[in-house]
Amino acid sequence: MVKKTAVIIVTYNGMQWIEKCISSVLNSSVACDIIVVDNNSTDSTISFIKENFKKVVLLKQVKNLGFGAANNIGMSYAIKSKVDYVFLLNQDAYVFNDTIQKSVEIHCSNSEFGVISPIHLNGDGSKLDKNFSSYIKVNDTLFYDALKGSFSKTIYEVPFVNAAAWLIPRKTLETVGGFDPIFHHYAEDDNYCQRVIFHEFKIGIVPNTCVKHDREFRKIETKLTRADEIILKERKLKYKWGNINDEVREEIENQKKYLSKLIIKLFIKLKFKKAKYYKNQLALIERIMPEIFKSRDINSKKGKHYL
Repeated sequence: MVKKTAVIIVTYNGMQWIEKCISSVLNSSVACDIIVVDNNSTDSTISFIKENFKKVVLLKQVKNLGFGAANNIGMSYAIKSKVDYVFLLNQDAYVFNDTIQKSVEIHCSNSEFGVISPIHLNGDGSKLDKNFSSYIKVNDTLFYDALKGSFSKTIYEVPFVNAAAWLIPRKTLETVGGFDPIFHHYAEDDNYCQRVIFHEFKIGIVPNTCVKHDREFRKIETKLTRADEIILKERKLKYKWGNINDEVREEIENQKKYLSKLIIKLFIKLKFKKAKYYKNQLALIERIMPEIFKSRDINSKKGKHYL
């Protein structure tokens, strides 16, 4: 039976990659619907797609929703179109001719997997994507097989793989749902993998097919402002305490008590700057706690959440 698959690409100022990205999907050995969700690009991404890829479903947004929320729109559209699978593909990633077909074939024989990903190479395919190489090391068998150049399995279980190229079966979407909106950008795929595992699916890497992820030479801003630090801290806490595989209420309460005592000590010692810093951390925890516990309650239940 032929499986219907929709490829979902979230774009934002993606002119550098989008032609190659979409063309790689069109050159796949299996026909796929292509759904592009554009996060209010300010370059020529939208007009280029309209002019050159007329069969692509283009869902334009009036603001940048972030990676997770934009993918949710695409996945929701795909579910209504009665697809069997969605394949999430970054705008800066390119599939090989057999990537999607082999991923679907592997899942058909391994239905216990809720997310499947191919091997991630760098942009020119000359070596592994730097971040992806760390996921291989988590599975000793996969790492050893990769070193000897001979794979003993058709799929290897891992706890996480980033969402640059994910095959997600319809059953996963109906059980786990979409990306949690408490994550605007980054950590949403970590959280999703936590939820996949909670709902007793596995996460797997397929070694006999690949995708290129063209991000190796991207400039990364390393100097963080105070606002950036707060955003990063909030993201880390949501990622940690949003993990529904762990009980976190006692840990959160202990952290609040520790910070409260520390703030008093610092005030007594007239260390007001440090006291203010930790007071802001305590305020952050108080602010995000309701959001985290609401998220945990929703995500622990089965359903098409956020879609």
